[in-house]
Amino acid sequence: MTTESNELKKVVRETYGEIAQHGKSAASCCASTSCCSTTDFTFSDDYSKKDGYLADADLGLGCGIPTDVANIRPGDTVLDLGSGAGNDVFVARSFVGETGKVIGIDMTPEMIERAEKNRQKLGYANVDFRLGDIEQMPVASNSINVAVSNCVLNLVPDKRKAFAELFRVLIPGGHFAVSDIVLQGDLPPAIKRAAELYAGCVSGALPKQEYISLIQRAGFQHVEVMKEKRLDLTDELLLAYISREEIDTYRSSGAGVLSITVYAEKPASPCCGAAKPCC
Repeated sequence: MTTESNELKKVVRETYGEIAQHGKSAASCCASTSCCSTTDFTFSDDYSKKDGYLADADLGLGCGIPTDVANIRPGDTVLDLGSGAGNDVFVARSFVGETGKVIGIDMTPEMIERAEKNRQKLGYANVDFRLGDIEQMPVASNSINVAVSNCVLNLVPDKRKAFAELFRVLIPGGHFAVSDIVLQGDLPPAIKRAAELYAGCVSGALPKQEYISLIQRAGFQHVEVMKEKRLDLTDELLLAYISREEIDTYRSSGAGVLSITVYAEKPASPCCGAAKPCC
C-alpha cells in the first residue's frame, strides 16, 4: 500500500472517529484535510420512515438509501461496507428478519463501538459488526447474498481492489446495491475544488463511466444505475472561486457532481469473474 493511501485512510479514520464520538456536526465526510467542509450540507436522504430505523445510528453521512433497491429477502445474509453507526445495517435487518443475518464492517474503531452499543439497545443477536478494511474484508468468500454500501467506496483508495473483494465475498448469483458520489462531464478544477469544500466526499469521486467500468471489470453483470441525483452548488458558493461568466458556462455544460445508486450481480456460473471472463 502506498504512503498516500495510508495517509488517506488515516485521515478518514480520524475524521469518522470524531463523528462517531461527537455526532455529524463534528466534521464532513472528508478524504483529505484540505477538503473538510464547514457547511451543514449533506447528501443524505431521509431514513426516518424506514422500517428498522434508529435515530442514534443515523449520522447523516450517506448519499442515498441503497436498501431501497437491494432486493433483500427474509433469511438473507447481508453485508454493509462502511457500516458506521449501523444505520443501513438496522434497516437491512428489518428485511432479513430473525432467520437472516447482517454484517457491518468499518475501519474506524469508534464507529464499531457506537454501532455495537446501538445493536445492544435493540437486542439483535443476528447483527455482527466487524472492524476491518474494505480492501481486505474480514468476511468469508462466497458467503454473502446481498451487499450494500452508502457513500463509502468513493473514500477507498484502491476502488479496483474494493470491488474485487466485493465480488469474492458474494455468493454466485448474489448482488449488491451501492450509493456513491461520482462526477459527470468535465468538471473545471475550480468547481471541483468548491464541491470538495462543500461536501468532502467529492474528493475521492471518479467520473461516472469510470466507476461503472470498474464494477464491470471486477466481473459483475447487469450493472444498472437505479437512482441518480445532482449536487446543487449554489451561485453564492461558486462565486468564491469563479466568475459569474464561468458559472454560466458551467451551468450550461451539463457537468456536475452526482449521487448514484448502482445495482449489479455476481454471475451464477462458477466460471465467470474477473479472472475468468468467460460469460
